Amino acid sequence: MLDALAPVAERAAVRIPAEHRRPVAIVGAGSIVDVAHLPAYARHGLAVRGIFDVDAARARSVAGRHGVPTVYASLDDLLADPEVSVVDIAVVPWAQPETVRAGLAAGKHLLCQKPFAPDVATGRTLVEQAEAAGLAMAVNQQLRFDEGIAAAHAMARLGWIGEVTTVSYTVDIHTDFSAWDWLVASDHLEIMYHSIHYLDAVRDLLGDPRLVFGTGSRVPDQGTRGETRTINTLVYDGDVRAVLHVNHNNRNGDPRAEFRIDGTAGAIRGTLGLLYDYPRGRPDTLEVTSRVLPTDGWLPYPVTGRWLPDAFAGPMAGLLAAIATGDPAPTAARDNLGTLALVHALYRSMDSGTAQAPEPA
Repeated sequence: MLDALAPVAERAAVRIPAEHRRPVAIVGAGSIVDVAHLPAYARHGLAVRGIFDVDAARARSVAGRHGVPTVYASLDDLLADPEVSVVDIAVVPWAQPETVRAGLAAGKHLLCQKPFAPDVATGRTLVEQAEAAGLAMAVNQQLRFDEGIAAAHAMARLGWIGEVTTVSYTVDIHTDFSAWDWLVASDHLEIMYHSIHYLDAVRDLLGDPRLVFGTGSRVPDQGTRGETRTINTLVYDGDVRAVLHVNHNNRNGDPRAEFRIDGTAGAIRGTLGLLYDYPRGRPDTLEVTSRVLPTDGWLPYPVTGRWLPDAFAGPMAGLLAAIATGDPAPTAARDNLGTLALVHALYRSMDSGTAQAPEPA
């Protein structure tokens, strides 16, 4: 039975061939760059030539910890470096569109932070600018590259559980948002900055829904402006559905971060270990029960990678492959407009109390 897992492991693996590697520069030196981007790139042999942050001291500190040779004095200096053709943008959301425009004007291929843009119209304009310049641009939607999620999707695509009928995410955790001042003050929070991961992963497996229902709420003492509890339903043709139930206010010591994919001939279930003790986390789990293989009950899959930092190599690997081959990256900005449209459709549903169709990307 273990031999049957080999094609799943092959499909779930993230690899960056030597011929795809290019020197990378990073805009932003926040905690996610420190604990995820740079460690992931190092594990795959990517050379990070330099880094820039508006907080120069922080940039020097992060560069020193990871052996990054150059701390640029300005964004202009970074973009003027002729040795750098790929730029990883990891800045606050409102600074991203301007940074993207500057990067494209400088002729750089870009990996952008999610959410890709504040709205679909802005995102579409940026995509058109990149395409007109002949530059590759992708979005750092890395959950679909988390080994547990990638392996689960591989099992589903191999037909192990028959036709997929339902995808569900249940996340019931306590999140302290106070470390991100800008997030605390954001009018939109949970869907825009957290469940966007699950929505993108659902799109990776099922494509774009035709209709969505969304509702969000707060708790009296949450300390943030935006919603911290959401229930979202995605309606696909026929009887296929996806459901996301996410709560960031569980202070009772019994966190859950689970996903499940049901099909006509079995099911896949797993946990997102990162969310049980963020940012340290614990290993993911994954199991499948299948009448196709068949399995004798639930068969464990040995997940060895983690969402943070391992999955962060995935979007960069996809971007580098796109540059090398001309094929679209899995998280190409053009495709990611669909994820952004889905996010905004859910907010329209939340505000109106009615079902909404995502805007065509």
